[in-house]
Amino acid sequence: MGGLTSAARRFWHGFRHAPPWDDGAPVRAELFSVERLEQHARSLAAAQTVTPREEKGASLASRLSDNEVVLVAAYRDVADALAAGEAITPAAAWLIDNFHVVEMQIREVRASLPVGYYRQLPKLAGGPFAGYPRVFGLAWAFVAHTDSLFDPEILRRYLRAYQEVEALTIGELWAVAITLRIVLIENLRRIAKRVVDSRAGGGRRISSPTG
Repeated sequence: MGGLTSAARRFWHGFRHAPPWDDGAPVRAELFSVERLEQHARSLAAAQTVTPREEKGASLASRLSDNEVVLVAAYRDVADALAAGEAITPAAAWLIDNFHVVEMQIREVRASLPVGYYRQLPKLAGGPFAGYPRVFGLAWAFVAHTDSLFDPEILRRYLRAYQEVEALTIGELWAVAITLRIVLIENLRRIAKRVVDSRAGGGRRISSPTG
């Protein structure tokens, strides 16, 4: 791993063995240029190792369900505030206006990631996302270093740079869009929870089984 960038080292080893869900902060890291993002992709490809055999791995479906619970609770809380004539922030207004889209995305992710397909995705052997699909770690880094701004051409260059070092399977390439949605939903959950906690002044907080 002598060729890893410092950013890749921080990303890959910063969590140690803690699950990525333990941090409630938005999925956000240093904003990279396209060229820096390509370099980061190559570094991740060199750092990531996968388990030698097909396995079930850690569940993303359970976290998706948990995120849905938190987002529904946030939506209801903001809707109640509006009904009571309270002022809400632009972020809270966005959640109200776009919640139907969020629900649709959650349903599509659930339908697109059946157990048999998920089992076939190569799982990471170590690092902060150990047990989760390699493509999920790749998607997380992309979202973090682009501040959740999606650009198809930047994504194409990011994936191409990764595959200059390590080839992804056909199944993983199909799963890129799915795992990007999962990370974006995770990010929205964190932001929505902060919006509601802030509106309540810390007195009323949305909780979930995983924090």
